[in-house]
Amino acid sequence: MFTFWRDGSDGARELVDQIRVRSTENFNWTFIFILAVVFYVYWDNIQKKDYKVIAAGLATYGVHWLYEIANAVIAHIWGYPLWSVSNQSTTFILLIGVCWELSMMFSLSGMICYKMLPEDKKTKWFGLDCKLVGAISMALLFALFESFLAATSNHSFIWVYKWWGVIPVFFTTYIPFFLASNYINELPDKKKWRVLAILWATVALLLIVLIPAGII
Repeated sequence: MFTFWRDGSDGARELVDQIRVRSTENFNWTFIFILAVVFYVYWDNIQKKDYKVIAAGLATYGVHWLYEIANAVIAHIWGYPLWSVSNQSTTFILLIGVCWELSMMFSLSGMICYKMLPEDKKTKWFGLDCKLVGAISMALLFALFESFLAATSNHSFIWVYKWWGVIPVFFTTYIPFFLASNYINELPDKKKWRVLAILWATVALLLIVLIPAGII
């Protein structure tokens, strides 16, 4: 039911070799429905002027895109990514390591993580900053769920390298994701939005350059 490390087998590499990035072969209407849900959530928070929640969402989502771009570049240089998704598990693969459904989930995950914090963000949990504990807890949940996805029969998630698994995913990927959502609002407003603008400008520039170049 769960897998904690990849065995480095040729089978995983063969699965990655079959991936068709940005192919519309499996495209269906759930793509539009999921987009509508995400749009509603963001617009609802805009109407409520809950800009801290929006900032938390954009912070995690921006960091997510940087990781996915880096993962695709790794695949271009070394032949295989650290993680990937299968054609059978999605309606549309954006980059070699991320599908539409997964990406849209990450567009909301930072909001969810931030909303789970107490109203007083200076609260201590187990003697530690609640923002830190919240980020670590969410990272652990996501890492464990990814281990389930990596064990699914339709290969929803594919790990190629035998040294890659739950522990490196937890420490190097998910903890930074949720530290971003939980701490972005600690910055003064002007600096916070400047940081987010730089983050998203970097993501946009990398996509604009690397996709046409055939790198990702």
